[in-house]
Amino acid sequence: MKVVTLFVLMLVTVAVAEKDNKKPKKKKDPRDYTDADIYKLEEEWTEDGDIDEGDLPEHQRKAEPIDFSKIDTSDPEGVIKMTKRHKTLMMFATVSGDPSEEETDEITALWQSSLYNANIEITRFVISANRILIKLVDGSYAYEIKDFLVEQDRCESVTIEGQTYHGKASPEYKKESKDSKKSKDQKKSKKSSGKKKNAKKNKDEL
Repeated sequence: MKVVTLFVLMLVTVAVAEKDNKKPKKKKDPRDYTDADIYKLEEEWTEDGDIDEGDLPEHQRKAEPIDFSKIDTSDPEGVIKMTKRHKTLMMFATVSGDPSEEETDEITALWQSSLYNANIEITRFVISANRILIKLVDGSYAYEIKDFLVEQDRCESVTIEGQTYHGKASPEYKKESKDSKKSKDQKKSKKSSGKKKNAKKNKDEL
């Protein structure tokens, strides 16, 4: 009798389990998706159809070969342009004065619009009352963006890879601009001097 009872219980359990499996699974609200859910969706989309490599998540794209022999490690701008081409890069910008988050959003939205008109797309996040995070899909544009931002009247600073560059609204900006101009003039003078020496040498040889 005990064996028969046990056998019946097993049949009932199997039947209930099959019934539960046939019930349609409740779809998860997209607003509740975690990073893992989004990653899984990206994987499924990649498997389901042909996707251009440029549209793939960054971790699935083929890494572009980098010729390290052409990289001057003393030139941070050159390093970023070479190593961050077609790669995500985060940079920061600070608005001068004591703005509210709304004011910072309005000011930096104008910056974003100007960059967009110059065919440079960025994603902008206001992370505090006077500071924004800028996300670039192609990090090689970082210094072009920096050059534009530091010339804006309300830009206090721009930070790229831990290096801070003072903006027009910063007291340090004028001093750095003078030093930069002086350095460029010296390089220009050396280049001009070298050309004159070479011209004189060629003349003497003739």
